[in-house]
Amino acid sequence: MTSIPPSSLAAALRHGPLVLDGGLSNQLEAQGCDLSDELWSARLLADDPGQIEAAHTAYARAGARVLITSSYQATYEGFGHRGVGREEATALLRRSVELARRAAERAVADRAAAERSATDRAVAERAVAERAGAADRGAEPVWVAASVGPYGAMLADGSEYRGRYGLSVAELERFHRPRIEALAAAGPDVLALETVPDADEAAAMLRAVEGCGVPVWLSYSIAGETTRAGQPLRDAFAVAAGVDQVIAVGVNCCEPGDADRAVEIAADTTDKPVVVYPNSGEEWDATARSWRGRATFDPGRVTAWHDAGARLIGGCCRVGPERIAELAAMVRNH
Repeated sequence: MTSIPPSSLAAALRHGPLVLDGGLSNQLEAQGCDLSDELWSARLLADDPGQIEAAHTAYARAGARVLITSSYQATYEGFGHRGVGREEATALLRRSVELARRAAERAVADRAAAERSATDRAVAERAVAERAGAADRGAEPVWVAASVGPYGAMLADGSEYRGRYGLSVAELERFHRPRIEALAAAGPDVLALETVPDADEAAAMLRAVEGCGVPVWLSYSIAGETTRAGQPLRDAFAVAAGVDQVIAVGVNCCEPGDADRAVEIAADTTDKPVVVYPNSGEEWDATARSWRGRATFDPGRVTAWHDAGARLIGGCCRVGPERIAELAAMVRNH
């Protein structure tokens, strides 16, 4: 693959961990949105984009330094099934990046304004101490990651957690390339190739991003020490080991406990920064269509993840702004 110049995000990863946002869908549901649709949160790109921007803003205010767009389930094929033409679908994909960018820029501006308004030095210094250094970091950038979900997300039948769709690497590359090109043209800081269940699909996605001019991270959905398709994680991470365009590798949408070992394997296999954003730990009951069990997501894991090589740390399904705020505090104090 053709290498590209390091992004500012890639450079920032050399200076310490950055906090990702949490689950977009659970925040949208908390805002009262109905996501019972095959397009999931992507439907709101057309029907109620303000809700998406509000969700991004909630995470930015909680301390997230990277916002992941609402394009996970947004594909030309999925939009086409709803009668959305190609031109409009392209506009919606671009909108997903624009909404996150607006929230990111507003977060930076709000933090800078808060600093300027703290004219009383004693009050400002006390606030700095109480916030463990947050004030002097307020004007730092908030980056935008354009989400590229797996082929199975478009099918909306759970196959994104199985992989093995019966398609060749070349067929999967042809599926992913058009929306990758549309998202890259919208100017995100990075493409998040996320919740990938299968190393073969990862290879296809890495072929599809070649030449797009945007760095990427590659993040698998896993079970134990294998991909959802059953491949050893060491083999799966090795797909990205020599690819300069990949600025981080790791896991998401998995059990928090499974992430512990996965971070170590990713760092050891690739010698790249690791990205990790697991689910809350609750389990989805497809029959009852509800979450079961207790949450096991613990911001206290940050220290172990960071020590093992994690530099992008956040949450996925059912991890909301409150947890991200706790995570941000842990990172600041690390």
